[in-house]
Amino acid sequence: MGSQATGASHEADILARLLQPDTNDLRPEVAEYILSLSFRPSDVERMCSLTEKAAAAALTADEASEIAGYRHVAHLLALLQSKARLAQKRSRAQ
Repeated sequence: MGSQATGASHEADILARLLQPDTNDLRPEVAEYILSLSFRPSDVERMCSLTEKAAAAALTADEASEIAGYRHVAHLLALLQSKARLAQKRSRAQ
């Protein structure tokens, strides 16, 4: 699991550079759409179930991979939404 965490960290760093949070290149409607994105209730329930199993050290290999996937997607969503919030803030300041 340690190598997955390191890989996720590298992926997050690469994505952060790719998204260029210091640039204001999102149109307001795009920023608004990105901020509206969220996981479906069924995905939230699944993440909670997997988290409980992980806390009990009861994850299968497939479940460990699945929870890592959720973690990566959640991190990507957080990066995109951070950029969208910055774009909205800059747009209001202009």
